[in-house]
Amino acid sequence: MTVNGLSVVVLLREVLDPRPPVRLAGGGVMVREPGPRRLVNPADLEALEEAMLLAEGRGARVTAVAVGPGRRLEDGLRLALAMGAHRAVRVDGPGLWEGDAVARARVLARVVEILSPSLVLAGARLLDRGDDPAPALAAAGLGLPCCAPVVSARVGDGEATATRKADRGARDVVALPLPCVFLIEGGAREPRYPDLDAVLAALEAPVETWGLPELGLPERAVGEHAALLRPERLVHPRPDPVPVPTPDPDAPAFERIRALLSGGIRARAGRVHEGSAGEVVEGLLRILEEEGLLQGAAP
Repeated sequence: MTVNGLSVVVLLREVLDPRPPVRLAGGGVMVREPGPRRLVNPADLEALEEAMLLAEGRGARVTAVAVGPGRRLEDGLRLALAMGAHRAVRVDGPGLWEGDAVARARVLARVVEILSPSLVLAGARLLDRGDDPAPALAAAGLGLPCCAPVVSARVGDGEATATRKADRGARDVVALPLPCVFLIEGGAREPRYPDLDAVLAALEAPVETWGLPELGLPERAVGEHAALLRPERLVHPRPDPVPVPTPDPDAPAFERIRALLSGGIRARAGRVHEGSAGEVVEGLLRILEEEGLLQGAAP
């Protein structure tokens, strides 16, 4: 595959703004629709910016794809068109967006299979949920190499080179054969701001809509029917504040300040446990039980 025929597919996903409070519904496994604000995942917009840089430098053709219900995602797709994308595809259908990562990966894999791009880009993380394994699972299902988290990408003749984030601020350079999948790290690129003429032109541009007939998938192969993991209940974590004792008013000033800064936590002397493996384990269990970290442990 030559660079001149380079085609890039960018996945745009909708996320909930984590700043406003949200309320659960459906027995705790769904988020109530009224209230939370929805927006395009910021890391996906950075992946779109990476695709536009490749389009400018290598003449690539960029297709923005969004999988979601109704017409909510059209604003994000039109934003992609205003930023310079050549094509916009919205995948919609009964229950397509439901189910677990395996079910979503099957839909994404089918979309990639139909479009046959040279490179697939998506954000490495979602703003509201964190990691999303669906793109990597789709790549694995298609036998495509996948690299994450990518901070920059270059495309040559038949291969793509990714600079990926490594431990302790290091950077790894990885070369993958085309076609492949890159998951872009958040903060790697600053998405461009489209001008007014591009925004107005995007409002009149066509947005393709694909359903189950266009995908060629039966209803039982997508959504909840294809899910392997079924959630029972989702709850918000409850904060567990640590009570801070009031400093002794008769103590010197520096002692009271140290007590406030330490939160009332006093340094403890380390203890060394000697003996057989069984004796050491019993001693550790006894300490955990005394601290209230292990209930019902046998001494």
